[in-house]
Amino acid sequence: MAQAGPAIGEWVKSSRCEAHNCVEVARRSGEVAVRNSALPVDQVTFTESVWADFIAGVRAGGFDLR
Repeated sequence: MAQAGPAIGEWVKSSRCEAHNCVEVARRSGEVAVRNSALPVDQVTFTESVWADFIAGVRAGGFDLR
C-alpha cells in the first residue's frame, strides 16, 4: 500500500534540513507554496505544473553546480 503524502496545507521540511533555517513546502489547491522556516510569513507560490517542471529539472541535474 502506498504511503499517503502530507495533507493539503501541511508544511513539510526538506529531508536535508539539519538546522532551524530550512526550506518548507505546502501543497494548496492548485499550487505549491515554498518558505524558509526561519521566516514563515514570507512565501512564494507556484502553480502545480510549474512546480512539477522544477522538480523534473532538479531530478535531471539541471541545477547542479559544475
